[in-house]
Amino acid sequence: MEEYVYIDGKKYKRGYTTGSCAAAASKASVYMLLTKEKIYDINIDTPKGIPLTLSVRNIEISDDYAICSIEKDGGDDIDATHKMNIFAKAELIDNLDDEEILVTGGKGIGLVTKKGLSVEVGKHAINPIPMKMIKSEVKNVIREKEDFIENNKSIKITIFAPEGEEIAKKTFNPRLGIVGGISILGTTGIVEPMSEEGWKKSLSIELEMKRAQGLDKIILVPGNHGEEFIREHLKIDIHNCVRMSNFVGYMLNEAKRLGFKKILMAGHIGKFIKISAGIFQTHSKVCDARNEIMIANLALLGADLDFLNKINECVTTEGAVEIIDDSRYKDIYNILCDKCRNRVEQYLNEDDIEVGIYMFRMDKSLLGKSANADLIMEDFK
Repeated sequence: MEEYVYIDGKKYKRGYTTGSCAAAASKASVYMLLTKEKIYDINIDTPKGIPLTLSVRNIEISDDYAICSIEKDGGDDIDATHKMNIFAKAELIDNLDDEEILVTGGKGIGLVTKKGLSVEVGKHAINPIPMKMIKSEVKNVIREKEDFIENNKSIKITIFAPEGEEIAKKTFNPRLGIVGGISILGTTGIVEPMSEEGWKKSLSIELEMKRAQGLDKIILVPGNHGEEFIREHLKIDIHNCVRMSNFVGYMLNEAKRLGFKKILMAGHIGKFIKISAGIFQTHSKVCDARNEIMIANLALLGADLDFLNKINECVTTEGAVEIIDDSRYKDIYNILCDKCRNRVEQYLNEDDIEVGIYMFRMDKSLLGKSANADLIMEDFK
């Protein structure tokens, strides 16, 4: 991995996610379980395409199991999990369900207790992409060392973090209904360091490049999920996309400054419900009024108090969506999209710019769209 990136002339150190730590510890522990040989470095691939070589710590090998850890390094984007150790314990167990690899959580890995997250209620908070990374890396070892595995045996991996329960108190997990520890996270495996001003400038540079290429229309998305929705659902080349992260107002002003005439915006309801209320910096640390906005709009549609109380108990917008799915208030999504469009147009205060909005849920399926969204979308095809 190239350890540093340069942003606005400044040098910043990259890091790696808890998901990469869990995958690396799992791979190393399985290797040591099968060979009974200690290793002190391990190589893994990341979804971003950047390979990592990580130091293996806290090694323990016995006849029945192997344990090791990887120290999390957030680079220059330090969070509560920076420098903590993520452990993996590998064991050979009887193959009961025809599963080659079983992955679970242990001490310090949070349990999901409420709907609306990407992990099922009752399971440990190991997100889908880290789970995929863990299984992929373990399979690589199994392919190389299959002669060491008895018939009818499976590999069991337990991810744990002794400091996890205490560190989780400094995260958003308690608010999300994740109890007892941290989450194993990461969509790319790599932590990209960015100061806020440097981050904003780098996003703006991408907009400037698109304009210099002759584009006068642009698609703005918060991040990975928005790009996937554009590519998979709308079937539009993501060459037309620029990420705005949480800096919605900043990027809209930059698009206006650069002379873009059409702006299509696509995002998860958790972000875009904020825009519908005129919130243009969508980070939850800056402003989080998702439930209040949803409740106010449902009340305007005539929802009764019992229904509104159910929505109020949701810790995520995905949880609210599940309740609304079984109600007569599904029109709320198009209403929110039209409100997003109106708020953006008021914010831009520019008659010559057309704005369209798409809103989706976590599985990237469409929830709603502004009245003009499809018309603007066709221009990109």
